[in-house]
Amino acid sequence: HVLSFLQDLVDWRKPLLWQVGYLGEKYDEWVHQPVDRPIRLFYSDFMESLSKTEWYTVIAIWIPLVIYLSWYCYTSLANDDVRLFTSVTTRYSIRIYKYYFPVIFATGMFIWSFVEYLIHRFLFHMKPPASNYYLITLHFMLHGQHHKCPFDASRLVFPPAPAALPILAFYVVANCLFPEAVAKSLFCGGLFGYVLYDMTHYYLHYGSPEKGTYLYRLKAYHVKHHFEHQKAGFGITSTFWDHPFQTLIPEETFEKEY
Repeated sequence: HVLSFLQDLVDWRKPLLWQVGYLGEKYDEWVHQPVDRPIRLFYSDFMESLSKTEWYTVIAIWIPLVIYLSWYCYTSLANDDVRLFTSVTTRYSIRIYKYYFPVIFATGMFIWSFVEYLIHRFLFHMKPPASNYYLITLHFMLHGQHHKCPFDASRLVFPPAPAALPILAFYVVANCLFPEAVAKSLFCGGLFGYVLYDMTHYYLHYGSPEKGTYLYRLKAYHVKHHFEHQKAGFGITSTFWDHPFQTLIPEETFEKEY
């Protein structure tokens, strides 16, 4: 009866984005009661189309950029005298050679994994104040919709337009801190890490990994995050950052069902 009451708090025939802000203190409980049905966010067909993305769009848009930047960065490191710490000391600056590129690329991926954790935990899983219509609406648009309707395949990866904002921020920060070739190499790795994150997330919902494999355990972990432990298990591509920040889902919860 409680579940039925919570589902009827909105009119499913109308766009949800303009309704959820009125749920107030009921929002947090409502959004974590998943349903298997399509949802509509906007009245405008155009805006609604922008809120949906097929999984292969992520690859088609971002992987060509990763490939181009990888070539550009490698050739820049090979042909230019790229050095770190020149703003601090010229005498002891470090020369960056072309064969450092894989290490810098991997570092960018590692940095992204941390950003992924922070965004998922502190932005996507913030608890908006019950009295703030706009923060509730924002939360639902960013991530609440996914927890409410986790089986909507068209909303499992980020649309290119909103995804470009954090990607651009990563690029700007890297360029402010490092020489161009190093910054772009870090950015390139971070961008590839983002694509890996989006593809992994899609697979965890719709893939069928073989029992006993890493992806099988990761899928089980993500299922637990959705249906039992919404305040833990924030890692998507791995559980690495859940360990030091003590947000790991207890292992004993897997032994009973998986």
